[in-house]
Amino acid sequence: MKNTIFRILIFLSLTPFYGMAQQTDDQDFLLHQLIGKWVLQGTIEGKETTHDITTDWVLDHQYIQIKEVSRELNVKGKPEYEAIVFISRDQALDQYSCLWLDNTGNSGLNAKSVGHAKASGDNIEFLFKGNDSSTFQTTFAYDRSSDSWQWIMDVEENGKLQSFASVKLTRK
Repeated sequence: MKNTIFRILIFLSLTPFYGMAQQTDDQDFLLHQLIGKWVLQGTIEGKETTHDITTDWVLDHQYIQIKEVSRELNVKGKPEYEAIVFISRDQALDQYSCLWLDNTGNSGLNAKSVGHAKASGDNIEFLFKGNDSSTFQTTFAYDRSSDSWQWIMDVEENGKLQSFASVKLTRK
């Protein structure tokens, strides 16, 4: 009898902590699906490319950090393309934010490098607004059946939408 009461007391004392741990880990289904190691393959600016991508939670599980490195090398023997991307979700606004920093220029810490999105089903459609009237749309589309992602990137200039990239991410 004493053992049964002791076990019940132990269970009841641990139950609140178990519930809190579940709440912390289950922040957002789509963001969780991005975590891992990926191979990106597809077309960027009309050229076939392959990149390696690693994603993980950072800063106390508040952001996802994406590290993207192309396998193609430049004349100096360094990756042709590198990026570090941060994505978060403001649950109060039900809005995602994305900061995209890459080696194509050092102007990444300005408003045009931060995109915002609302989830639509299994898609997160980021809109980045340039200092001029241009916009850059990046759609992250999750395919549950294959556990893969499609990234579609389009640029709009002077009212015309043009394809910039269409790539697929598959798990390593």
